[in-house]
Amino acid sequence: MQHYNIAIDGPSGAGKSTLARRLAKRLGCMYIDTGALYRTIALSMLRQNAQTDAEITQALSGLTVNMEHIGGEQHVFANGEDVTALIRTSEVSMAASRVSAVPAVRAFLLDLQRSLAQTHSVVMDGRDIGTVVLPQADVKIYLTASAEKRAYRRFLELEEKNPGAQTLESVLADVIRRDEQDMNREIAPLRQADDAVPVDTSDADLDESEQMLLRVCEEKLGL
Repeated sequence: MQHYNIAIDGPSGAGKSTLARRLAKRLGCMYIDTGALYRTIALSMLRQNAQTDAEITQALSGLTVNMEHIGGEQHVFANGEDVTALIRTSEVSMAASRVSAVPAVRAFLLDLQRSLAQTHSVVMDGRDIGTVVLPQADVKIYLTASAEKRAYRRFLELEEKNPGAQTLESVLADVIRRDEQDMNREIAPLRQADDAVPVDTSDADLDESEQMLLRVCEEKLGL
């Protein structure tokens, strides 16, 4: 059976998680949402009020992060607690960008991510999968869309969960701020790998976007 790794990188709100999950199901391989892992750590740091690099590094010593697939869906656990439903807030999103710049956090998760890729065919998405985590991935895709489009998609998600809690303008400001953080951090900044295929979904719906990714994978993997 063919073993392959597919790396999908791109900015916040580009649809990486949704499309990577659909692509993995289509190809029959494991989906690894690395952003969920960082968000899990971010949630733990917020709860402990760990803010400096030293405080975050120290707090990691008492933290265990696990990932399981339950009923076909990915769930993440912090010290045994299923936090899957708690890590998708704007506060956790901003904190995830912050903690992901801490070297100890990246080292904490790197072995877990690579181990999963060595033992399974995976679709893995994040900010530095093709550049740092899986530099030898068989397929590398840089998924993006305009900041305005990404903010609008995110706004619709938030409205469905908590109507009126956010404005489109505030969500756009968060997206732009997150991009700035991710692209300018010292450790593993967000960038397109030299051998990644760029895919812009600004003008595509979900099904069209999935087909765009599938065509790249079929071409690269000879499927």
